[in-house]
Amino acid sequence: MSNIDLLYLEDLRKRFTPFDKLWLMGFALWFPEKAIPRVDPNAPAVVLFTSGSEGKPKGVVLSHRALLANVAQIMASLEIDQRDSFFNCLPVFHSFGLTAGTLLPLITGAKLMLYVSPLHFKVIPEMIREKRSTIVFGTSTFLLHYARHGTREDFRSLRYVVAGAEKLAEPVRAMWLDQFGIEIMEGYGATETAPVLSVNLPTAKHAGSVGRLLPGIEARVIPVPGITEGGELHVRGANVMSGYYRYDAPGRLEPPESEAGKGWYNTGDVVNIDPRGFVHIAGRLKRFAKVAGEMVSLEVVESIARAVSAEAMHAATCVADISRGESIILYTTDSDLTREQLTSAARGMGYPEIAVPRRIRVVKTLPMLGTGKVDYVALKAIEAA
Repeated sequence: MSNIDLLYLEDLRKRFTPFDKLWLMGFALWFPEKAIPRVDPNAPAVVLFTSGSEGKPKGVVLSHRALLANVAQIMASLEIDQRDSFFNCLPVFHSFGLTAGTLLPLITGAKLMLYVSPLHFKVIPEMIREKRSTIVFGTSTFLLHYARHGTREDFRSLRYVVAGAEKLAEPVRAMWLDQFGIEIMEGYGATETAPVLSVNLPTAKHAGSVGRLLPGIEARVIPVPGITEGGELHVRGANVMSGYYRYDAPGRLEPPESEAGKGWYNTGDVVNIDPRGFVHIAGRLKRFAKVAGEMVSLEVVESIARAVSAEAMHAATCVADISRGESIILYTTDSDLTREQLTSAARGMGYPEIAVPRRIRVVKTLPMLGTGKVDYVALKAIEAA
């Protein structure tokens, strides 16, 4: 767009004069409220894009109020202060890395170490030890690799290890607890909610859940035909986005609205909230396959595969099947994985045999997005080809 000026930080640095440094040290640090111009709290602060793991990315408009509200919600749940030291290697173009990994430490006054990439699996444990970090965020996939390359001494300083953006695999949770004595706190959220909705806490946790909803978040669980337990989660709160920018309507803001009403956001996740308020996620509604008339969560299929082969990576997708409605296909990096192993594991975990994939495809690597999530759109393209 011709009316937008792009400013690069490396270029701005050259224009930072001694007078600017004097203004910063002598005035702005002492009177920050006077140094910063007043803005409308409901004005857009950032436009982030959804991961695109299931379709075309959408521009998510988050206001200053939404970001600050989510930081306040996190601070009301976790004890964080200036003595803490954050290690953030998640990209700041992702809401998890921006709000929890960057804005939270800046607002609490904690130390912050920003690292260039979450993919440097050997270097990151050493950096955590060197910086004596107390808080680190990551996806289940990234935390698995850090555990493989790290030592107990590398992670000795950590108080909180928080997993989000994808389901925490049980073998990863067990690995951190057994090897380092650290219990990973699994959380849950969405770019549209700035992003944190819930998190397990040291004082309030439940295995298999993603914790209780943060303060100030309303929730409704709306039934879904064909799914007997739980329903689709709709949320409302100060941390919810201002709206979407869609690729087919650039520049036009689409405010949040769902079956629950205006201002509500439909997460698209099928959940069950137990009597104690803990949220249990069955999976993305888009990631359910209808096999022989029954709804099967593809995330359950992946959890069965992880139970058999914890060291490998697995991703399930589905294709049309004339005789069964849809068939489930499992992509895996484990060349020895068999349907017999998966069937046995499914029985042991209490899942019906219909959750066992019809076919297994072995690949060297799974297509991944920069956020650490599996690129399911790419998988669908591979299957179509």
